[in-house]
Amino acid sequence: MPPPHDQAAGLRQLFASRQMRVIPVVSNPHVLGSGALLEGLCAAFSELGLRTLVVDAGELSPEAPELAAVDLASCIEPLSPRVSYLAARGLPMRYINAHGSAARLVELLADAAPQCQVLVLHASAAELARLLAQREVRPVLLADTDVQSVTHAYAGMKWLSQRAGVMVYSLLLACSPQLRLAQRIAEQLSSCGDGFLGAVLRDWACMDPRQNTNAPLEEPLRQLARELLHATAPAVGLEAAAHAQPLRPRVNVTALGSVALGRSSH
Repeated sequence: MPPPHDQAAGLRQLFASRQMRVIPVVSNPHVLGSGALLEGLCAAFSELGLRTLVVDAGELSPEAPELAAVDLASCIEPLSPRVSYLAARGLPMRYINAHGSAARLVELLADAAPQCQVLVLHASAAELARLLAQREVRPVLLADTDVQSVTHAYAGMKWLSQRAGVMVYSLLLACSPQLRLAQRIAEQLSSCGDGFLGAVLRDWACMDPRQNTNAPLEEPLRQLARELLHATAPAVGLEAAAHAQPLRPRVNVTALGSVALGRSSH
């Protein structure tokens, strides 16, 4: 096999022969900028040369098409060359088995989008607990500066730690990285998770949902994306991704943003 042309190409070759990485994102109806946060995660994965499928099953997300029950692939919308989208509210419940697990849906999604290396599962904590099925993952909590959003994020951590045994988390905040309150929110969630649940908030990052979609990503968000990939797969080869050059400033989802990802922020 000829050597890769660059580090991003090497990462794509590595991921092409391995299973899709599952990144659970705990939906939070109190975060008005949740759609922008999902876009930011996709942009970070895209900079690493990876293709992402966003399965949007949050409480305020668009309802899954009826056809999704029989043909998932036909319901997946391409938003950009590296990001695909599936409206999926209510979809996990269609795949619940007699044991209360919907883990089969994850395997079907991987089959439906074989070109994607990353699967972002945006759903409530209750649905994620049914989908994860003992997978080695690190869920991402969403919050902003509103107290209700922080309380909801902690509730999601509590549910997943008690129902699915997931003990390590990341946090993505919808606010300016320069906001001092962001540090306090992260410290509060970390302290409560450790003190009451024995759970760990491993890392966190901020993204201002009001920023221009072509603005470069902040390094903490890039680092969070790399850490999420480490948490769901062997670390071999991901060190190269840490210094891979971006293919573009941001993933461009403007054309369908109001129809797809943008809808989850309302």
